[in-house]
Amino acid sequence: MMRLFSPRKTTLMFVIRDKTRTPLENLEPVLREDIQKIWDSVPKPQAHMETPLSEFFNVEVVALSSFEEKEELFKEQVASLRQRFYHSVAPGGLAGDRRGVVPASGFSFSAHEIWKVIKENKDLDLPAHKVMVATVRCEEIANEKYSSFAANEEWYELEAAVQSGPISSFGKKLSSILETCLSGYDGEVLYFDEGVRSAKRKQLEDKLLQLVQPAFQSMLGHIRSGTLDKFKDAFDKALSGGEGFSSAAHHCSKFYMNLFDEACADAVIEQANWDMSKARDKFQRDVDAHIASVRAAKLGELTAIFEAKLNESLSGPVEALLDGANNETWPAIRKLLRCETESAISGFSDALYGFDMDEETKEKMLASLENYAKGVVEAKAREESGRVLMRMKDRFTSLFSHDSDSMPRVWTGKEDIRGITKLARSASLKLLSVMAAIRLDDETDNIESTLTLALVDSRSNATTNRSITNHDPLASSTWEQVPSSKTLITPVQCKSLWRQFKSETEYSVTQAISAQEANKRNNNWLPPPWAIAAMMVLGFNEFMTLLRNPLYLGFIFIGYLLIKALWVQLDISGEFRNGALPGLISLSTKFLPTVMNLLKKLAEEGQIPATNNNPQRNPVRASMNHQNGVSTSEISSTASSGVTSSGNGTEYSSPRKEE
Repeated sequence: MMRLFSPRKTTLMFVIRDKTRTPLENLEPVLREDIQKIWDSVPKPQAHMETPLSEFFNVEVVALSSFEEKEELFKEQVASLRQRFYHSVAPGGLAGDRRGVVPASGFSFSAHEIWKVIKENKDLDLPAHKVMVATVRCEEIANEKYSSFAANEEWYELEAAVQSGPISSFGKKLSSILETCLSGYDGEVLYFDEGVRSAKRKQLEDKLLQLVQPAFQSMLGHIRSGTLDKFKDAFDKALSGGEGFSSAAHHCSKFYMNLFDEACADAVIEQANWDMSKARDKFQRDVDAHIASVRAAKLGELTAIFEAKLNESLSGPVEALLDGANNETWPAIRKLLRCETESAISGFSDALYGFDMDEETKEKMLASLENYAKGVVEAKAREESGRVLMRMKDRFTSLFSHDSDSMPRVWTGKEDIRGITKLARSASLKLLSVMAAIRLDDETDNIESTLTLALVDSRSNATTNRSITNHDPLASSTWEQVPSSKTLITPVQCKSLWRQFKSETEYSVTQAISAQEANKRNNNWLPPPWAIAAMMVLGFNEFMTLLRNPLYLGFIFIGYLLIKALWVQLDISGEFRNGALPGLISLSTKFLPTVMNLLKKLAEEGQIPATNNNPQRNPVRASMNHQNGVSTSEISSTASSGVTSSGNGTEYSSPRKEE
């Protein structure tokens, strides 16, 4: 009424019977509050959304006394109320606002306009009786058929079966059940309004299709997963059989896409006009995703194989080349890297041919493999640079402690220790210069000359350098003409390593010098010339005495042999190499057993000739006396050379002829 006609004010009168002792002033606000809530909940046109209740209604609350208790008062109140109704159209009466009052002469026109508004408003356009009946009955029949379909045993079994797996002829079976349901509806609504029954049939069909759609989607899911599994198996078998990747992917995807289309056609419901392109596109994406994953896995395997080959073919040789660092180390490494990289790239390119990839992607993969080869060399160089100090000491030890024939050096006093040390340190410096930077770009640098000038030639040029400049060429963190990314050992680190290297190899040089001096002292047994001259002058009388009595010479010779035997037996020179005090202590423990052993040997040597010559003692006594000195010397010589060493367990003996 508010939307179609102008507002009219109406009086709402609430009459409360049999009023109790509760004052009307307490009851009226509660009643008005409930009415206001009803008004707020009523949907209103946009123009009257904020219009208050008082614009349309005049609410009054009247209370009447109890008829049983106050009959006279009740009748008076009713008579007064009746008078208000009698005079309701008077100004201020119950009829309320008179804005909508039309004169009697205009009633015909007013009624005509009201009817026109009612006809033009669709909300008030009620349908014909047969349409209303058809609507109600067709809807009832449709609901019955829907319930009958939902309880259909055949549909229930089909729905349960499709949850566990695909069903052959699913579309035909479900279409048949749907057609039976719709045919039953058509038979029962045959005589109702055609428009109504068609509309309700469409609604029933939509509801049935909405009911069976989850089962249909499950069927599509089984078809997609089953076909995809078959595709994966066939694709793997094709690749295992040696077929090219691109060819196998094309043939398998085409065959199983056709198989998927056939399976979907078998599952199509005749009553539904559902678009199958989305399901087909999803299956195509699954196939493409699997092909892409297998491609990535195969390419990853190929890359890993060729990277492993490069790692194996480069790591060991590069380590060996860096171990024997010289001027040809980096050229040899570059040559090795170039040969191995070209071989690997050639094989990798041939392996990529079957993947049918675009040229740009192929070039990127080949470039990545080439960079990996460089990375292997650089990583090995960085690894070896961390052990450069150990390798420098090994090279120094090898050159310093071994001769040109790789035999251990014996420091006899004739070797040029200074020259050997310089040669060994120069070779170690060469190793340091080679390991200082990565040189894979065939560019020259001055690292070796800088190190030589700063570390080897620094002493000889110290004065000149101090006079010219105070700049230290190694006081830097970078090399000239060498980028920091290619630097393995900075100049400052080289200086520190060289200082540590010299301090750790200084001991070997000192030991060699000490051994050389000790060897010289051991080999020089003659006294000084002045001592020899003094001995000749002061010992002239004793020398003449020896010449006058040759028997003294025999005793002196025998004493010399005994002393020589003791010297060899006790190894006096070897004992005193470790110091005077340890030598004296060792000799004191070995002296008495050695003397006893020597006397025993002399006794044994003296008994043998006596036994052999016993039968001839009397006839040739004079002859034996004539040869006594010679025999004694011979026995002493034999005894002195037949002494057994107790220190090292080795027995020294000279052969004696038996007659």
